[in-house]
Amino acid sequence: MVERWPLIVFDWDGTLMDSTQHIIEAALRAIDELGLAPREPEAIRSIIGLGLKESWSSLYSDVADEDFAAFTKVYRRHFFSDELYRSTLFPGVSDVLSELLARGHRLAIATGKGRPGLDRDLGRTGLGAFFTVTRTADESRSKPNPDMLLDILAQTGVAPSATLVVGDTEYDVEMARRAGTAALGISWGAHPSDRLRKAGVLDLLDDIAELPGWLDGPGPEKTGPP
Repeated sequence: MVERWPLIVFDWDGTLMDSTQHIIEAALRAIDELGLAPREPEAIRSIIGLGLKESWSSLYSDVADEDFAAFTKVYRRHFFSDELYRSTLFPGVSDVLSELLARGHRLAIATGKGRPGLDRDLGRTGLGAFFTVTRTADESRSKPNPDMLLDILAQTGVAPSATLVVGDTEYDVEMARRAGTAALGISWGAHPSDRLRKAGVLDLLDDIAELPGWLDGPGPEKTGPP
């Protein structure tokens, strides 16, 4: 077993999967179809990483909760349509995950997307076998609540101090902080680098291929507040 961070927990959308535009487009189509007040793409990008209900509440705090079911149905229809589907893995993801497994790391996923969406992506990418545990917002409270990460720790038996979260949003960083784990940010996802630094990441990567080398490093101090 590797001595440093034997468990690495990845976010999915925007971290391993290049799906940000797919999510934004599905949300924009659902908003238009339902005749809701328009929202700018950047407003949708800002709440990527939350569960669907939490995203809805953030975008439409003045709309009744009972209307959430209609939004969910229409959004998921667009999101799962083959016509719209254009998500792909970021370059180098498969190679990096393979290297981490070969080194002895255990890998997990904690994502704000639903179980059907994650299972579809894992099936299409062939990455399902790479991960010891996966948790979605269907099974745990949404980030930044730490429940899904705590569930992963309980299932793997790994201590928070031995766990590293890798994600692209401040919700990933806050989830990690609440669970007592370290968090590493990436610059190619939904939230800008300065937002991640402010949230308190250990460091920021500009390419997934940098991760194995970063893990071999001395362990940088946090670039933001604790």
